Amino acid sequence: MLVSFLPIAAVLTVTPGVSTVLVIRRAAVSGRRAAFATTLGNEIGVLLWAVCAGLGLAAIVATSAMLFTAIKLAGAVVLVVLGLRALLDRTPPELVASRAAESSHVPAFRDGLVTAIANPKLAAFYVALFPQFVPHGASIFAASCLMGVLLVVLDLMWYSALAALVARAASTFLQRWLRRAERLCGVVLVGLGLRLALEQR
Repeated sequence: MLVSFLPIAAVLTVTPGVSTVLVIRRAAVSGRRAAFATTLGNEIGVLLWAVCAGLGLAAIVATSAMLFTAIKLAGAVVLVVLGLRALLDRTPPELVASRAAESSHVPAFRDGLVTAIANPKLAAFYVALFPQFVPHGASIFAASCLMGVLLVVLDLMWYSALAALVARAASTFLQRWLRRAERLCGVVLVGLGLRLALEQR
């Protein structure tokens, strides 16, 4: 089961999305540890959706138009708010590093967790994909949790490497462009939020 699911999971991990933008922004602005906190929050959300898939709750979200839309709009609001925060942050670039070193990583963790939980596409994705890899007669709950854990492991490896690369580049080459990079991430997040709100299921 896991062997056949591994290539799919690897492709899903490296495919750019909201999590990628969040990790890049955190790594560039606040450093590698803050980016890891964002990743950790996101992966807890991924695991929660995997558990919901195993329990059949994700199917309810995926098939209920009202519930799916409500979570989708909540997710869109979260993305737009995160994007606007990045766009409107007026902290001077020279103070960003000291601010990041002194601040808690709880906001970074929270951003990753909330964006993952408020993403109904994860529910639809799990419902559509996971059953194809559950062996006949196997526990759906156990299989869903195992596939969720595999996704989390791959995500942690990929995003940790990405965060380290971005943080190194930001500290070495991109300090003068740091604010522009954050604003670009803000624009992308707002755009993703608007697209999520407007697109059909």
